[in-house]
Amino acid sequence: MTALCPSGTSVATSLELFRGFLREQNDPEACYALLARHSVDQVEAYDGSVAGRTVVDVGGGSGYFTAEFRRRGGQAWLFEPDVRELGEKPPEGAVVADGYLLPLRDGVADVTFSSNVLEHVADPQTFLSELVRVTRPGGLIYVSFTNWLSPWGGHEWAPWHYLGAERARARHERRTGRPAKHTLGENLFAVHIGPTLRQVRARDDVTLVSARSRYWPFLGEAIVKVPGLREVATWNLLLILRRCPV
Repeated sequence: MTALCPSGTSVATSLELFRGFLREQNDPEACYALLARHSVDQVEAYDGSVAGRTVVDVGGGSGYFTAEFRRRGGQAWLFEPDVRELGEKPPEGAVVADGYLLPLRDGVADVTFSSNVLEHVADPQTFLSELVRVTRPGGLIYVSFTNWLSPWGGHEWAPWHYLGAERARARHERRTGRPAKHTLGENLFAVHIGPTLRQVRARDDVTLVSARSRYWPFLGEAIVKVPGLREVATWNLLLILRRCPV
């Protein structure tokens, strides 16, 4: 068996993920199923088996993450604000709901999970507060996002976002002949690692367990400690949070 680092990322898995991302356009199902397996591996590396536990997947799109949590015995539920993202066959029980105001009682989730959503919300701190609210004391909160200065920060028009968002969008439209999915300031926001870490550490309702690169097996936490470098080299920041006792 390949050894895992604390994030649940092995060298082999990291390489497999990058190969999967390269095939995303041609085989999105295989790509996102692979990412879902990797993500749940990470959750279990920090918090043990999800079997029999309540998992809230916020912004999980068409449900790959929810399906993987359920495959491993978790009682997982998907909350997605955009009905178009749910696809033709969303998971049973999927709910169309805003991540700022989830239709859930306080503390219902053992694990609250959010993959690559934070960069798509205008108010990340309010979004995080809602994730914390629905997590039980002692429960785990998994949050990852693609930071703006990452090579993938511009999403489909990356890495040309380094030359400016409007220029990058225009280039994408000329090259593909179709409008870009994302517009900076509307459904994509410039979220940075440094300010996000400072805001999380200032909270009194969560403990920061780990802040690391989501996909890199080497120097994952070390990179995040280096201002400037982390904004580019991290690629995708993973925050593992633990809700404090009430």
